[in-house]
This record gives sequence, structure tokens and C-alpha cells, in this order.
Amino acid sequence: MNIITESDIENMCLQLLKDCGYRIIYGPDIACDGETPQRKDYKEVILLDHLRDAIDKLNPQIPKEAKQQAIKKILRAESQNLEANNQDFHNLLIKGVPVEYKTNKIKNDFVNIIDFNNPSNNEFLAINQFTIIENDNRRPDIILFINGLPLVIFELKNAADENATITNAYNQFQTYKDKIPSLFRFNEILIISDGAAAHAGTITSPIERFMPWKTINGEKYKTDETQTLIKGMLNKHTILDIIKNFIVFEKTKQDSSIKISKKLAAYHQYEATNKAIENTIKATKGDKRAGIVWHTQGSGKSLTMVFYTGKLSQTPELENPTVIVLTDRNDLDDQLFNTFSNCQDILRETPKHAQERNEIEKLLKVSSGGIIFTTIQKFLPEIKGDKYPLLSNRKNIIVIADEAHRSQYDFIDGFAKHLRDALPNASFIGFTGTPIEKSDRSTPAVFGKYVDKYDIEQAVEDKNTVPIYYESRLAKLDLKPEERPHIDKEFEEVTEGEEVARKEKLKSRWARVEAVVGSQDRIKRIATDIVEHYEKRQANFEGKGMIVCMSRRICIDLHNALIKLRPQWYNKDDKKGFLKVIMTGLASDPKDWQEHIRNKKKRQDMAERAKNPEDELKLFIVRDMWLTGFDVPNLNTMYIDKPMRGHGLMQAIARVNRVFTDKKGGLVVDYIGIASDLKDALATYTESGGRGKPFLDQELAAHLMIEKYEIVLNLLHGVDYKKFINLPLKDKLSSTPKIIDHIAAQEKGTERFIKHTKELLQAFALAVPHDKAMKIRDELGYFQIVRSQIIKYTVTSARQEEELDSAIKQIISKSIVSDRIIDIFAAAGLKSQNIGILSDKFLEEVKDMPQKNLAFEALKKLLIDQIRIISKKNIVQGKSFAEMLDRAIKSYTNKNIETAQIIEELVDLAKKMRQEENRGDTLKLTEDEIAFYDAIKLNDSAVKIMKDETLKDIARELVKTIRNSVSIDWTIRESVQAKLRLNVKKILKKYGYPPDKQQKATEIVLEQAGMVARDWAETPNTYT
Repeated sequence: MNIITESDIENMCLQLLKDCGYRIIYGPDIACDGETPQRKDYKEVILLDHLRDAIDKLNPQIPKEAKQQAIKKILRAESQNLEANNQDFHNLLIKGVPVEYKTNKIKNDFVNIIDFNNPSNNEFLAINQFTIIENDNRRPDIILFINGLPLVIFELKNAADENATITNAYNQFQTYKDKIPSLFRFNEILIISDGAAAHAGTITSPIERFMPWKTINGEKYKTDETQTLIKGMLNKHTILDIIKNFIVFEKTKQDSSIKISKKLAAYHQYEATNKAIENTIKATKGDKRAGIVWHTQGSGKSLTMVFYTGKLSQTPELENPTVIVLTDRNDLDDQLFNTFSNCQDILRETPKHAQERNEIEKLLKVSSGGIIFTTIQKFLPEIKGDKYPLLSNRKNIIVIADEAHRSQYDFIDGFAKHLRDALPNASFIGFTGTPIEKSDRSTPAVFGKYVDKYDIEQAVEDKNTVPIYYESRLAKLDLKPEERPHIDKEFEEVTEGEEVARKEKLKSRWARVEAVVGSQDRIKRIATDIVEHYEKRQANFEGKGMIVCMSRRICIDLHNALIKLRPQWYNKDDKKGFLKVIMTGLASDPKDWQEHIRNKKKRQDMAERAKNPEDELKLFIVRDMWLTGFDVPNLNTMYIDKPMRGHGLMQAIARVNRVFTDKKGGLVVDYIGIASDLKDALATYTESGGRGKPFLDQELAAHLMIEKYEIVLNLLHGVDYKKFINLPLKDKLSSTPKIIDHIAAQEKGTERFIKHTKELLQAFALAVPHDKAMKIRDELGYFQIVRSQIIKYTVTSARQEEELDSAIKQIISKSIVSDRIIDIFAAAGLKSQNIGILSDKFLEEVKDMPQKNLAFEALKKLLIDQIRIISKKNIVQGKSFAEMLDRAIKSYTNKNIETAQIIEELVDLAKKMRQEENRGDTLKLTEDEIAFYDAIKLNDSAVKIMKDETLKDIARELVKTIRNSVSIDWTIRESVQAKLRLNVKKILKKYGYPPDKQQKATEIVLEQAGMVARDWAETPNTYT
């Protein structure tokens, strides 16, 4: 059988990198003590000679002393904070290193480190097994150096090994950041791969934001993630483009500190941006329509707009354009402006906010450059019917419209006409999170055709968003006919701004509907239902909730009704409290509304609280605020009691589709009757070419849960587990051996139970608090106890437990059962659980257990764990025991022996393993000496020819020699290995070890030395 190793994965990646034009170097060869040293010590992470050569090549006009000054700046860390240092280096990499030198006068200049325009002008190296010693000794699998700088790091795991996952690789990077931080100061991209899956992220990315790359030269590939990532993302042209134009640093306030998040573009953002740039170049020379980018809500549309704007200024054909970013609402303008302001480095200038028309005109007077934010309403003539005055006839103006489908964009009398009048030579591009309706002729007329589409199906498949589920609670409320608002297709929605400013609206049809929706009895019912529903959600699946109301008055009345039910949710202090109303208002509004009306700064502070998963603010009530462009990843429930339809409805429900740790889906709860509007929105979405469903009925989640539940029940058929569910916890826990024994008797029973209960728990997380979910909740709690015991006491892979989401762990631990796991042997009635695990008394008790299948699984687990421990100290002995165990298990699985017999054989093996612990006393050898004694005794001819005392002497001298030679990193230092190999051969020859067997014995001895080298290097040496 061909066994795939981590080394095979590494070699495959190196070959792919070689195909992309990277020169491959073996790390030990260029180490400070290697064959061709290129580092002065193991702490050095930059290849300085390569960096100097690149700087000389790219900056011939810069004096030598200025180049040396540049290198010092590159090497010098200005902060104690890793993320801040990483951002500082990134800016030097992109913009060049500022230097000062004298010619006739003092001159300021920049030293370029990389030639981003000509990939062939740079040196690309892929170096494997590059050891770094800083706070500890670490050796990343592959590092990609560009001009001597370590910009990309690979951590590889073996896809064939269930215990080696890409999550392990991610966790290893977190350790590396602590142990070898100097390397990560220069890092641009991190890659985790097991040869099959391959994901890329940054030094601040959570694991769910390590994403696959799915295109090569713009063509999409669905298979072989590693090959696609290396060929599609790491080819010379693309990697330089990404580093320069597709990495942003966002600074956000978190509590009292500033958090730096480094974000890497996903493949769809990269492809869309470059297509949009290409289209914009054509548009400036043609019809001024650069197209429409449709990227579904939650997939990073705002960041795509940032990448696009940043790259516009770096595109020579566009002559450093002025960019005008338009929204149709002030709060959207603020949100998008904040996103851009947080990414100023990539934009290379500070965005400006134009509040008045004369500010726009003033900002447009410059000949190039600038990013101007404003609302489309600023392009309305002062007198209706007038032509909007000319602001600029420059060609290098690009207008970006956010949510470009709205009704304002039409040529007859809408804002598009006024924009054209004001900016006749500007080019227009639209970004939207929802598709353009087929009947909408004006939007394509303004912006042109689609440039790029990224729909719901693709976003969910890529795990950029999660599915949205829909639940109607109308039946639960049991409302009287007069309490059910009649909302037909012609119903006109009133925005918060209109509600504040246009009081005549309160006399309209809208006011009549608002009175029905906001009746006190109805509000009380809804408040009661929200408390019950949300608390069940919180108990089973933690996350934040948003309540959407029809008017500001209803927002406040509902807030008061909720506080009456849960007084502990209220706190007048804006920095505290579980529940808040988020709305705008005026000083003339009623007195009891004033505590809910905040200025812009206070609303921003409240937004930061909402976005912080650790903050106690969990529920927020809104009217219009936060329904578009507002990103709270751990928001998982939205309660809608406001008429909405079309794009507005689609935008609103997308608030719950953000990815957050283990969140499997978001839930929209309907109190107003939006089902038909959702169906209309779905029809529009499908007609417009969208794939996937914008929302799923929660009944489907409940149905899926029941399907998974029935699969688990089949595994438990024939055993009455239900009688244990309502027992006291102690008795419930004590019942598990009988259940596990029943499961283990089935073919791959324990593996199937672990797999299917995990799937059931995931389905439960999506269905809760559906009645069907709550009905089986206690049973799931019992299944989780059984599952936990199986994982702890039988052989399972790390992958299975790792994939049980933390959110699901919480479902069980918080609402169903104690998270405590008992000793399964104690539960089965064994009295000796505290005695040595392989003692005679313990083994005899195991043999007599009535649950024979459980006894077999548990003994197998114990022995495998013990063999792993032995193998780390004694390779030969560990391999011998592993083979004995493997033979016994195969005999059992092939039905050659019964359960009782396999238990007998495992008990005998356990006794042999325990006896081996005392072998040193008999042989008068230490534990280390026994390991080498076993290594050289593996050769039968040597045993026959040589006396046992001689073999012992060889073992003693080997330990002494190797003990005095090893260092932490000796296994990757070829010079040390060569010397050690020679010394081992000398010792074998000295004692007359058979010459024809010396080579094999030497390799086994060195392999054994490799197992213990780290411990030896870190503990005092008594062999002197």
C-alpha cells in the first residue's frame, strides 16, 4: 500500500511552484552552517544578499548609503505590536522606503523593493524546511521569498492522516506568531493545505476567513484546490497584483483599544475588480458605461468597491481619476465612507465627505485624484424642472453608485439625467447586492451590462455567506382580524427620514396601517413572543438579534414592552445594556423618545458595540437604520414587523447571512406577513439569473433535522435509551456503557454514531426553536453524552471532534446537559479506575465487563494511546506492539475470533507492554539505552554473532555519543547529520557489528535519535 506522507504533499507543492517559475531551494543548504550558507544565524528571516541585489537592480539612481538606510528601515520594527509592524512593512513594500540623501542639496526619494509592473524583474524563491530560532525553534514547511523577503508561508498537513487537518495547520500558525514573530512581520499571505483542501488568509484572519482560490487566469476550477491556488493565486503576475492592490488593513475600535484587521481579497473580489478596471478603461474611451457588478449581500461588496477604487488610481490609462461614490441615503453614505476611511492605505489618499453641492464643485476643481462621497440627492436642482449646472467636464471622473438598481437612476426626469448634466464626460459603474429586475430598463441604460456576477449559490458554496431560513410567527400570535394589517402591492413605505420630516405622511394610508401594527395589545403579544423565541435561541445557539419595526413610535413602545418583561435588559447608559433602540430624531420629538435619539458619533459607538460579539448588547430595535450595508457577523436572528418588499427586503434579511465562526445559518422571523413579498423577491432574483435560494423555509431545516434524528434512532434500535433521559444526571451518565456497547456491536457503529449525531446537532442548530426541535432537545442531550463518551474512550480521529462546531457544543452544554464526562469504566461498574491503567487488577475487571463490545473499543483506545507514547521513545518497540495490535484487530474484524477472545488477546498484549517497563532493571540499561539496544538488536544475524553484553555496550556508547552531539535543529543540519552518521558507523565497526548490516542499523539508530533529540537538547546531559 502506498502511504502518502506530509513530505509527499510538500514535494507536490514545490513542483507546482517550480512550474510557476519559482526557484526551489532546500532550507538546510542555505542555513548558517549549510553547504552554501546565505544566513548569518537561524534568527535571520530575510535573505539579505538577495534583498541587496534586488534593491541595487531596481534603484540604480539611488546612492549606496541611501540603499543601506533603506535596508535598516526594512529591518527595524517600530512597534511591539505584530499587526502594526506588519502594516508598516506592507506600506514600505507597496510605496517604497522613504530615504534622504545629499546631491547638490538634500533630496527625498523612495527605494523600491519590488517591481510590481514587471514580474520578471524580481527573484522568486520557494524554500522548504527553513528553520528559525527565536523564542523557540520552528520550521515552516515552505516559504516563498520575493527579492529575499519571506512574503508567503505554507503550513502543510497530510490529507491521508485523519489527525492532521488544515485546522491543525491554522493552529500551528497561531503558535508560530508567538514563537517566531520576526517571520510574520514580513508576511503577506498564509496558506494552509493538506494537499486536497488549500485555503489562504492573513496573520489576523480567523479560520473561517481562510478561503480557497478558485480561478486560474479568470477561468473557474472546482477541483484540486491546492493546484488551483498555487497556479491561480501564486503565479508571478497574480501574487504581485494581490500584494499591491488586494490587501487592506482596517482599524476598528474594540473596547478601549484599536484592532488591526488585515484582509485579503477573495477570488471573486479579485476577478470582479480587474474586470471592472478593464471595462472602465473601455468606457472612458466609449459610451461612459463601465457596467454593473452584482455581488450578493454579505459577500464583501463594499471591500470590492475599495479594491476597485484603489486600483483605479494605479491604472495609467485612467489618468489618476477623481472618484465620486454615490449612495441614496445618509446612513448608507456614512457606512460606506467609514469602510473606505478605514482602508486609506490602499486608496493612497483620504476620502472626502461632501455634505453640500458647493463642496462637490470645489473638490472637482482639481485636475485629478480625490475620492468624494455624497448622496445622490445632492444632484437635485434647487428649482424643480431646472437643468442641473455643469460641475466639471473632465473625462477622468468615475462615478460609483452603490445599490445601482434603485428607481432614482432613470434618464427621463431622474437623478441620472442631473448627473449627466453635471458631469457630462464622467464614466458610471454600479455595484449592487441584488440583481437588476428584467423590467428595469433605466439602470442598464445608465451603467451598462453586468461586469461580474456572484450569486447566493456561489457565496454559500464558497462559505462567504450562510443560508437564511424563514419562520412565520403569525399563527403563534393568534391575532384578531382587526390586528392583522392589510398591506397590498401599492402600499407605500415611508422611510425614517420622511417620517421625521414630512408630517403629512402621518395622515396617509401608511398612518392607518401603522396604527394597526402599533396597537398596544399587538405590541404586548409580539414582545412576549420575542422574549420566548429569542431566549430559546440564545440558550441553544448564541448570537445577536435585530428587531425591525414600522415606525419610531412602535420601536419605542416595543422597547418598553420588552423591558417590562425583562427589566434586566435595560440600562440608560449607552455603554451598557442588553437592548437598545437605534434611530434618528429631533429635539422636538416627545421627551420619552430622547434617550433613544443619538447623534452620529453616539450611533457609531453603538454600532461598535453591536459588532463586538463579547459586548452585552444583544438585541437592537431599528426602523431604517442598519438595514443596508451594516455588518454584524454574529447577528443570527431578525424579527420583522415592518412591511418591506423587493430590493429593500432582500437587503434587510441579508443582515443575518454573514459568516461567523460556526454559524450555520441566519433566521428571519415574520410578524407582519412578508411571505408573499419574499416569494416575489425570489421570482425577481431567479428571473434575473440568480442561482440558489435567497431564503429557505425553516420547515425544511426541521425536516432535515428529523431525517438525521431517524438515522441516529436506527443505530439505537433494540435498546431502550429513552428510560434514561429523565433520570438524575449521575444515573443518566452511568447508563452510557450499555448504550455504547449496543452501538459498538454494529459494523463501524461508533464511527457512524459520531458522524450522524454531529449532523443531527448541526441540523438542530438551524431548526431551533421550531417545535420539532424543542421536542427532541432532551434526547439530543443524551445522544451528546453518549457521543462524548465514545470520543473519549474509543478510537476516533481528531477530525471528528474538531468538526463538531463550538456553537453546537454550546447547544448541548448550556441548554441540555452538563458538559462533564465521567469515567466510562466507573460507569460500567469497575472499581479500579484510579489504579494504574494497565494493572492486572484493572485488566481482569475489563475482561469481566458485561459490555464486551465496549470493553473491546475501550481497550483498543487505551492500547493505541500507550503505543503512541512508547513510539515517541522507542521506535522499534512501538512498531512491534503496533503490529501485534494490528494483527489482533484484523483477526477480529475478519470474524476469525469472537469478542471475548479479542479482549483476552488485548489484555495479554497490555500485560506484555507493562512488563516491558521493567526490562531496564533486568538488562541494567536506562530507558534511552534500551531504545538503541532494540534498534541494533533488530538485526537477527548480529544477535546470533555477537554477545548480548556487547550489544549493551554498543547501546551505551551510542547514547553517550549522540547525547553529546545533538542540538534542537540537528535533524535539518546536514553537516551535523553527516558527522553523527560517521560516528555511529565507527562505533558499530569498533564492536564488530556485521559490516553488511551496518548501513541499515545506522539509519535505524539515526531515526531513533531523531525521535528523542528535542527532549535531549532541552534537558541536562548526564553523559559526559
